[in-house]
Amino acid sequence: MKSLVEKFSKQLAEAINIGNNAKLTQTPNKISNVLICGLGGSGIGGSIVAELVVANANVPINVAKGYFIPAYVNENTLVIISSYSGNTEETLNCFELAIAKKAKIVCVTSGGKVAEVSRANNIDFIIVPGGMPPRACLGYSLTQLFFILGFNKIITNEYKAELEASIKLVDSEENSIIAEATAVANKILGKIPVIYSTTYNEGIAIRFRQQLNENSKVLCWHQVIPEMNHNELVGWTQKNDNLSVLLFLDKDEYSRNLTRVEINKEVIKKYTPHITEIFSKGNSTIEKAIYFIHLGDWISIILGELRGADLMEINVINHLKSKLSQI
Repeated sequence: MKSLVEKFSKQLAEAINIGNNAKLTQTPNKISNVLICGLGGSGIGGSIVAELVVANANVPINVAKGYFIPAYVNENTLVIISSYSGNTEETLNCFELAIAKKAKIVCVTSGGKVAEVSRANNIDFIIVPGGMPPRACLGYSLTQLFFILGFNKIITNEYKAELEASIKLVDSEENSIIAEATAVANKILGKIPVIYSTTYNEGIAIRFRQQLNENSKVLCWHQVIPEMNHNELVGWTQKNDNLSVLLFLDKDEYSRNLTRVEINKEVIKKYTPHITEIFSKGNSTIEKAIYFIHLGDWISIILGELRGADLMEINVINHLKSKLSQI
């Protein structure tokens, strides 16, 4: 897992090449909405991209993380099926439902049943390299989502330059990223991480939470500012040195949110001394997201090593899938 994180920028470069060479077809219908279907490491890219393009996309983009798709899906819907293995049970069910709805479908996968069904039904699909844990292949899947949205004219083509700039950013900052990740991992070692982000960065917070779950083998939770100011903040009523708050922040964040962060810190520090601010780097929303993703991945790796965890092991997930396959 560590070596895969080390190769993140190379994965992004390879993903851009895959996207540039993808063979996609135009739909005769006008796209009125987009639905991205996927779970876990395959689906988190949809959550992140939907937030990153919210100010650019010309139609609504939603994400489905279950067995079913919304009733609004029809021939004017672009459905993106994201399943790294190609065999994700829930996503395959969404795939079949989208076919029945005659939606415009594009798949991102390394093979499996998704590729088989795509070939059998003459559906567009993009193949990414296989044989790795899905959570280690976010660079592949996330990048293809941009290319699919761009090809279908849902977003402008600015994402291409921003993805290229992200590679340069990650490479130039790699040593400082590892140093910061090491410091943060030591701060949260033996504690329960509480992850807070601001609006449109929830996908980043979720990705980090998932990486702590799977790589570091720890429980944690996340919430979003300002939403948590209307509920969770009230829950801070007891001192608990076992809680360690991590704030994912952007200095260019909306001023009212930054003000909220300062007030939140005043409240929370009464109950835990462990509050760490993590700031993004980069010039665009995509660069900042890629930076956060890579930093979060490194934190999860280093924390896992400090805990003596097996970074690759996901036995309980495999057990669950095995049990489901018998029913």
